[in-house]
Amino acid sequence: MPLQQSSSLLLAEIDETLTLIPGLPDDIGVHILSLLPYSHHCRLKPTCKSWNLFLSSKTLLSLRRVQRRLSHLLCIFPADPHICSPFLFDPENLAWRSLPPMPCNPYEYGLCNFTSLSVGPHLYVLGGSLFDTRSFPLDRPSPTSSAFRYNFLTCQWDRLAPMLSPRGSFACAALPGTDKIVVAGGGSRHTMFRAAGSRICSVEKYDVERNEWVAMNELPRFRAGCVGFTAKGVTEEEFWVMGGYGESRTVSGVFPMDEYCRDAVVMDLKEDGRGNWREIGDMWEEGERPRLGKIVVMEDEEGGRPSVFMLDDKDILRYDMATNRWRKESSVPRKAPCRSSFGFVVLNEELHVMTLLSGVDSTETQRSRQQKRIGSLFSQIYHPRKKTWRCLNTRLPLLEPLDLSTTTMCTIRL
Repeated sequence: MPLQQSSSLLLAEIDETLTLIPGLPDDIGVHILSLLPYSHHCRLKPTCKSWNLFLSSKTLLSLRRVQRRLSHLLCIFPADPHICSPFLFDPENLAWRSLPPMPCNPYEYGLCNFTSLSVGPHLYVLGGSLFDTRSFPLDRPSPTSSAFRYNFLTCQWDRLAPMLSPRGSFACAALPGTDKIVVAGGGSRHTMFRAAGSRICSVEKYDVERNEWVAMNELPRFRAGCVGFTAKGVTEEEFWVMGGYGESRTVSGVFPMDEYCRDAVVMDLKEDGRGNWREIGDMWEEGERPRLGKIVVMEDEEGGRPSVFMLDDKDILRYDMATNRWRKESSVPRKAPCRSSFGFVVLNEELHVMTLLSGVDSTETQRSRQQKRIGSLFSQIYHPRKKTWRCLNTRLPLLEPLDLSTTTMCTIRL
């Protein structure tokens, strides 16, 4: 059905006498509203019934996709999403929007090490580590198999079928061109005492339409804290799992330490849902670096192999699949203060290296001389094709401090 016809039918469901914008044909009104940034929609929906229905419809997303006007948004989970609202950030318009917290279980708290990703107009929150008041000991987190999905059309969270194996700190990726998600490895660990945790090697695939998980061939060995992404292979799609930690050892027989992985494993995704793993050798030499840094993947708009980047201290490295080595791409122009945490994401074909800055807000009334410290998110943005850097600074809407080392982030297009 053509988009103009579907939008006309949508308005007809409200009232034949109503129009989106009085005095203008509906086709023009639809075009005008579709150009508005998504970050402003929540403030425009209460305007009238017709705007609320149109801005909450699939027709709007279809129009924005055809017009290539989809907003590239960053979703930030500052802490446990059951009690702390996630936020959407629109870097183009410097606009923030809060999302409702996830459904809460009174027996569980402190969710961390979960994974979030987007598939279409939906945001998924999978697995993680949490504390359960019904378990023992209480000071040790347990992995969870829970799965939630946020629908941006209905603005509601839905509880999905749980994963077959509870896990946190795992590799996860959405299969391009399909409504399927693959998860691999993981376990459970404390955010502070990281080494004392569990590891698994199970792999599962989630079918969005059927709302079910199906087991796949396991990883060659235990692996957690790893990163996953998909890439176009020679004949089939491939699922890559990089880095992470496997076995653990103790120092002086007391202090546990992770044994970090320097290699990667790849699964060929067959059409029948099965796939075999093959091992890729070490991506760096021993002593070159202790572990994998923060990884982001930039998809190729033409359907080719994606570009994989790693933030290693102040350097950005690019992964060369042909030689299985990391090559230096660029260095962050402004070095952050010591012990600062970093965020690393891809937004609109650019790499965002984020850190927190503290500033002084002097916008109080003249009678009040109190100065209020407000944190801001400082992003140094690198364009891989143009080889250029630019900066972006925005004030955070959060009331609590943000720790980027434990903050979960993902991107979505709406």
